Amino acid sequence: MTAIEVSGLRKAYGKHTVLDGIDLHVAEGSVFSLLGPNGAGKTTTVEILTTLQAPDAGRIIVGGHDLTKDPEGVRAAIGVTGQFSAVDNILTGRENLQLMADLRHLGKRAGRQRVADLLERFDLVEAAGRPASTYSGGMRRRLDLAMTLVGTPRIIFLDEPTTGLDPRSRHTMWQCIRELLAAGTTIFLTTQYLEEADQLADRIALLNGGVLVAQGTPAELKRLVPGGHVRLQFSDPAGLDFAAARFTDGTRDDDALTLDVPGDGGVSSLRTLLDRLANERVEPDGLAVHTPDLDDVFLALTATPAASATSATSAKESVR
Repeated sequence: MTAIEVSGLRKAYGKHTVLDGIDLHVAEGSVFSLLGPNGAGKTTTVEILTTLQAPDAGRIIVGGHDLTKDPEGVRAAIGVTGQFSAVDNILTGRENLQLMADLRHLGKRAGRQRVADLLERFDLVEAAGRPASTYSGGMRRRLDLAMTLVGTPRIIFLDEPTTGLDPRSRHTMWQCIRELLAAGTTIFLTTQYLEEADQLADRIALLNGGVLVAQGTPAELKRLVPGGHVRLQFSDPAGLDFAAARFTDGTRDDDALTLDVPGDGGVSSLRTLLDRLANERVEPDGLAVHTPDLDDVFLALTATPAASATSATSAKESVR
């Protein structure tokens, strides 16, 4: 089943094209992450998919509703937690949630029950009677997400939900997202934290200069970028010289006394390297395996708009 289907999405402001023919497919009950540098078009994409902006062209289906023909149907199916908190600082946590329940016309009894359930679910019971202005950043973000869930949306858009949070609060938010996923909710996530996308996303799309340069699972995207290696560490220049003379395909760093030997990080290639080290009588003081991560993918495919445009076709073909 498909939660979001986008084909040929275009958006421009005057002569400046922000989105240039975007195609997206988001499966129900999955986490889909949209990545890209600042100005790539991520927020514009979210604003269009949540009916806050109108597209210039393209077919967009969200929750089974055509966005241009039935925007009300789209709004009824989604929840949005934006970059900036929608929490009212003057109201208490409970009052913020109750306000959303009233706006959703849940009714007095159902609204109170929903508020109580969400306060419990997001560990805000003790703070429920305090003004939101007294909440920490992590608590405010949890309250913001709880407010999004008052109407039990099937699809939730999270636009950089953990920006500015400390590591503990970020991991708490990750757990909240995983619980939503386990309950069958579809998550559309934009983030600046590549580790976050790697941890949470079933599929990732990389946007640069208004163009999608790659889509796929985290593992598929990592395979697009070369650069896996095993780093051999030495304690003296003589040991490094000896190893470099025998591993001529390696890259040496004389200041760090390391030699990077190409490898995909797999067990088989690592075993082969260890056998070769023994045969060549090379004895490093330590070694570390490095495989390409999403940082490598991001840097390689978003180096410049021109570079990303030329790599877009080959990257899409490789993943799809």
